[in-house]
Parts: sequence; C-alpha cells; structure tokens
Amino acid sequence: MLLAAGRGERMRPLTDHTPKPLLEAGGKALIVWHIENLVHAGIRELVINHAHLGELIEKALGDGSRFGAHIRYSAEGTALETAGGITFALHMLGDQPFAVINSDIWCDYDFVRLPALAEQMQRNHDNAHLVLVDNPAHHPNGDFCLSDKRIVPPTPLTPLIRGGSCSSPDKGRLGGVQVLTFSGIGIYQPSLFTRIPHGSKAPLAPLLREQIALGKVSGEHHQGLWVDVGTPKRLAELDRQVRSQHNAP
Repeated sequence: MLLAAGRGERMRPLTDHTPKPLLEAGGKALIVWHIENLVHAGIRELVINHAHLGELIEKALGDGSRFGAHIRYSAEGTALETAGGITFALHMLGDQPFAVINSDIWCDYDFVRLPALAEQMQRNHDNAHLVLVDNPAHHPNGDFCLSDKRIVPPTPLTPLIRGGSCSSPDKGRLGGVQVLTFSGIGIYQPSLFTRIPHGSKAPLAPLLREQIALGKVSGEHHQGLWVDVGTPKRLAELDRQVRSQHNAP
C-alpha cells in the first residue's frame, strides 16, 4: 500500500493544484519512483489511498499497467490519517502481512527484502516490522528505539541520547540502543487494524507503541539514502541530487 492521502500543507503552494505524491524529483513523480522500484522487486499488486486531489493521482497512474503493476485505489474523500487509511483499505490488502510505504519519501531501500521480512514476521509472531533511518537535521530526536533488530520501549536513559542527530559522533547510540527515525516503510499484520472502526480517523503511532510494549515489533536500520520530502526546499535539493546521480538533464 502506498500512502498518498495527505494534503501536504508544508509544500504549499506546490500542492494547491498538484497532489504531493505527484511532485517530481529527477524528472519523475515521487510515487512513480516507488511503483517502479516495487515492480522491479517483483511486487506488482498495489493499493493507493488518496483524498486531496485524488482524481489527479488516478488519472496520472491509471491501472498501473504501464508500470507492469496492478493498482487499485482507496478513495477516502477526507484523509483518515495513517492507521485509519490502512483500515479503510483493509479489504483490498488480504489476510497476510503487507507493506505500507509513504509516497512522499525518496529512499534507496531495496524492496526485494520485503517478502522475506514478511515471512520472518510470521515465524516470529510479530505484528509489525519498521525500517528506521538516521535522524535528519529537521527531526533530531528520532521516533523509536532499536536494539538487536527489535523496536524496544524507551528506557530512563533514552532522553540522554534523543538529541543525537545523524551528524553526531555516536549517531544516537548508547548501550546498544539506537534512537532512530521511522522511514515511512513498514510491514504490518492485518489484525493490527481490526479494532479501528471503518472510516474513522486514526494515527499509526499509538498502535505501534502498544505493540512495541508487547515486544511484537521488529526493526532494521537502513543506512542508505532517505529523504522526507516535506518542504519545497527539500524537494529542490532532492531534485538536484537525483538528477546528478541519474545524469538527468
């Protein structure tokens, strides 16, 4: 599932007439980078939710056939937040673990890993797997604690290291625990969302923290390129970087 329902307030005026997922970096829409990378990894059954200017997303991407994918759409009308949006589309996602990816990030994470991670979740009876990244300058305190490939609850020592950014010498590490930022890439069990009323707004973080406290969330630290495209400035910087890497005009 690709999340594409956000309004993109911080990206205005760019998002007044263009949905944030259709903003381009390196001559290609942000969401198209994800679609192509997923198809390259052999993942072709996709669900995309939308709200703000959602008809433009459907018009731009169609049924996915030109990418070698099969795309279905979950039209929310009014954005339901992450967990609410996933719940609204649950009937399209099946009864096995599924990946969810924020469409407004740019990342070189290898999606080939996702099926094996889903199988590992099943074996370990986990309810979620999160991909974490170094804390960017605009989010130095991170989101979750990672220790030995498990997402663990904060400890009394955690506040001492939450200030560590990706440029700090210890990269936010203390005693084998890293405080890192959620990348917007995760794998989830459908049962995680069954308590959320269909059509209601619901954030994802409380659900994850509940499962972390139960020891039901695995994780990994992706140390490659990752950008949260949250402002026009970051989009312009990413555009220059991608064009340089891909030799785009």
